[in-house]
Amino acid sequence: MILKKDMVCTINKTFTSRRVKALLMMMIISVLSLSFTSCSKEKAEPERLVNVRVWPAETRRIQPYLETTGTLKPDEDVLVTTEVDGIVKKIYVDADYVLDVRRSEAALRQAEAQRVNATGSFKRLHALYKEELITKQQFDDISTKVALAEADLEKARATLSISKEKLSRTKIYSPIIASVKEKKVSVGDFVRNGTSLFQIIKTNPLKLRFSISEKDVAGLKTGQDVAFTVDAFSNQKFQGKISLLYPNVEEKTRTLQAEAIVPNAGQILKPGYFARIQIFTRDARDSVVVPVTALLYDGPTIRVFVVNGNQAKERIIKTGNKYGEYAEVLDGLKEGEQVVVVGQNNLSDGVKVNVAR
Repeated sequence: MILKKDMVCTINKTFTSRRVKALLMMMIISVLSLSFTSCSKEKAEPERLVNVRVWPAETRRIQPYLETTGTLKPDEDVLVTTEVDGIVKKIYVDADYVLDVRRSEAALRQAEAQRVNATGSFKRLHALYKEELITKQQFDDISTKVALAEADLEKARATLSISKEKLSRTKIYSPIIASVKEKKVSVGDFVRNGTSLFQIIKTNPLKLRFSISEKDVAGLKTGQDVAFTVDAFSNQKFQGKISLLYPNVEEKTRTLQAEAIVPNAGQILKPGYFARIQIFTRDARDSVVVPVTALLYDGPTIRVFVVNGNQAKERIIKTGNKYGEYAEVLDGLKEGEQVVVVGQNNLSDGVKVNVAR
């Protein structure tokens, strides 16, 4: 068979066109296949959730207070000095003499109380004895108790008188009944007019001296209750009342000095103890609180994250005082809202979360 030249050219052109179309189809199919595979992988990967723990905001009864620190001081601190030159011949006043007077006064008060108690019992039983409701032996017993109480009272009075007499033998008198903190001279020392002999302190009551920031001064007034602890008795709380607010704020520290009177009849507390103080400024009230661990600080702004469903939403709040592990929320949260307390540093607004149970 004989083909013409133009027929050969036509066949070659047709073959080339088909080949190009086939290649294009293969490329389109490959691209579509890759796109489908990529989309399938994206859809197969699950959305990442941030694990968190939450705590429901709750309403609690709180007692607003300020916190500060202070130091216990003697109620009075006095230096006893000489008024003339001379040699110290004998020292009568020592810590023991002052304590003897104090012990004797306490014994007298106890004896008086026992006498009052015995006398009251005697009157009651005497009436019963008249009506023959108790035996003579019972009546005699109470009569004896009254007599013994009277004797103890007289003995206590005599002991107190002796103790005071010992104290009065000193030539230089203490201006207050107190404890000797420091003896500065010994027998045989030559002293000049004005020489310090003793330093004495009054430790019942004590003064609690502290300072308050100027922003909190408006919440203070004399007569307010204070509570405090000391390291020596860390599990025990002591009480006092504000007795003095200084008239000026210190310019360097911007604080106000204040004092509270602290009863110390048992002499448990000592001058010099460091105290951690709470000052109750207002009446107790109901308020929404959250753990302080939930709070995030951004300069003056305080944020929390609240979980609704499986989504965390950022919330700006206004806080009041802190009470131990909890902070008072003045605005921005309602009771019952689920606040993130663990994992909040990994969150941003709108992130999906998994709440650990």
